[in-house]
Amino acid sequence: MLLHRHVLLQRVSARLRPTRRGAYEHALAPAADRLGSVPRRIDRLGPDAVVVSAPARPCLVAVVGPTATGKSTLAVELALRIGGEVVSCDSTALYRGFDIGTDKPSPAARCGVPHHLIDVAEPTARYSAARYAREAADAVRRVTAAGRVPVLAGGTGLYYRALTRGLCPAPARDDRLRARLGRVAARRGVESLHRWVARVDPDSALRVQPHDEKRLVRALEVYLLTGRTLTAHFAETRSALEDYDVLPFALRLPAEEIARRVARRVERQFERGVLDEVRRALAAGVPEDAHPFGGLVYRQVLEHLQGVRDQ
Repeated sequence: MLLHRHVLLQRVSARLRPTRRGAYEHALAPAADRLGSVPRRIDRLGPDAVVVSAPARPCLVAVVGPTATGKSTLAVELALRIGGEVVSCDSTALYRGFDIGTDKPSPAARCGVPHHLIDVAEPTARYSAARYAREAADAVRRVTAAGRVPVLAGGTGLYYRALTRGLCPAPARDDRLRARLGRVAARRGVESLHRWVARVDPDSALRVQPHDEKRLVRALEVYLLTGRTLTAHFAETRSALEDYDVLPFALRLPAEEIARRVARRVERQFERGVLDEVRRALAAGVPEDAHPFGGLVYRQVLEHLQGVRDQ
């Protein structure tokens, strides 16, 4: 949804109106009528007492979009406006010691708004989307229980989908089985895997291109390990927040504007000392293949330190 900042603030604020009892209505319109009026019910408690209430479903406001579109700033503005707390949805902001290259919001930029899932893992830890979904759902529920509004902010699409839609409950990868299937593809061609998938899981065969070996192997791997199709596993996918209404706002900017902002951000990161940040991490024993180093800026810094990149 593309909205001007002030319009977005007004519309989200309108969803969370104080009732005559002083509580907040954490409910949204049905998905088909996101911008319509909130369904309401009038309870008469007496001749002069009328309380306007909404369906008892909590809400999660989500500010998502590409890098450098202003998600973090807008999330803080929203939280200040509606009495909320920010839940980060950034796969690199999770890690301690990686602040500059991730453009992690500073304490001053947070304006006193509590932030969750920032600096919660060591840089050597393996932090999966499944773990994020569990811990983010816990954070969202804690914020709601405290009478506040959770505001999700970030651009890691996999983490957002894991939290709001759930992850497929399929088994983990089996390297030996994958190697066997790879040999089959080498001998008989990738198309043979597609024909096999078409026999055992027709729906997956329709979704996957005949030459997409990686996805074909995954479909067969799940079937051979469990005796059930990948399609059946997808059907069991459940969100950790099924009882929540999610109100997503996707920020969009022209590509040239994003490129300009990213270039300026990288300049500021080098001015702030991202080179020294990487040197400190390496000196502390963080390996070069650690997850936080996968970010574009950190990869470029590593290449510079290795002599691969001049600047």
